[in-house]
Amino acid sequence: MRAPMAVARSVRIVGARAWESTEVTAVGAGAYRATIGPEWVLAMVPQGGLPAAIAARAMAAELQTDLPLRAIHGVFASPVPDGEVQISARVLRAGRRVSQASADVTGIGASSGFSAVAVFGGDREGPSFTELVAPDAPPPDECPSFRDPPPPESGWEPRPPWPFWGEVLDGRAAVGHPPWDDSPRGAAEVVNWFGFDDPPVQVDGMLDPLALLVMADVMPGSVFEKLGTREQGWFAPSIDLSVHLFGHATPGWILAHSKAHLAGDGYASAEMALWDPRADGGPKLVAWAAQQMFFTRID
Repeated sequence: MRAPMAVARSVRIVGARAWESTEVTAVGAGAYRATIGPEWVLAMVPQGGLPAAIAARAMAAELQTDLPLRAIHGVFASPVPDGEVQISARVLRAGRRVSQASADVTGIGASSGFSAVAVFGGDREGPSFTELVAPDAPPPDECPSFRDPPPPESGWEPRPPWPFWGEVLDGRAAVGHPPWDDSPRGAAEVVNWFGFDDPPVQVDGMLDPLALLVMADVMPGSVFEKLGTREQGWFAPSIDLSVHLFGHATPGWILAHSKAHLAGDGYASAEMALWDPRADGGPKLVAWAAQQMFFTRID
């Protein structure tokens, strides 16, 4: 196998500043470095989809492949901090049509962090259908932003959003209740629009597929939709994340439909479907994800 090399910047249009945190640089055999900017911090550590994107970037570099990412599964053994991080990547199998690799993303000198395996594969012949149906949702410009302060009558103290929500990804609530709304709740289900302030767009004009990993790791909202205001004060870090990717998405707002299936024993399980509303023929399913999370108290 040839010596590993850093991922080429030409895969994206230069200008997506926050997305530079996914850049990896080879520093040895199977070893890479990246630098996570402070704008990615969500609560205490960077948002979990970012280490997944970094891991996928390093695995593609180690494989030296242009095959698209098809599936990635990872576990969060320890928090991955912002700042400089180290990545260890290993080729499991380098094939002509399908390749597999693994990677660990950790803080400098840390023994654990985010560990993932992934499959990269080219297009193949086969049947085609989509069983999931895109949810009905008002357009994003008619939906409140996650960045909007609570209304004065809510009694909630206005606070600035965490850097991730304030500087990287804007969320628009299409279906669900804001946390201060104490009206009766129904299903553990939310629909949101997600859009990057500075979208990472490839030279072919399509959204970098790894951006979908970030949008996929936003499932706790479906859990808290069910719990309502009586269960405020919980935070739900991911313990794992699995994402299946189904082709390219166009830049712009992505429709995210999340459902939680079970909460118990201090854990919850949820899924996420991501839709490109601008695809020819109507909304296109571009990613599906699942994860478990655990509950912890946060001020």
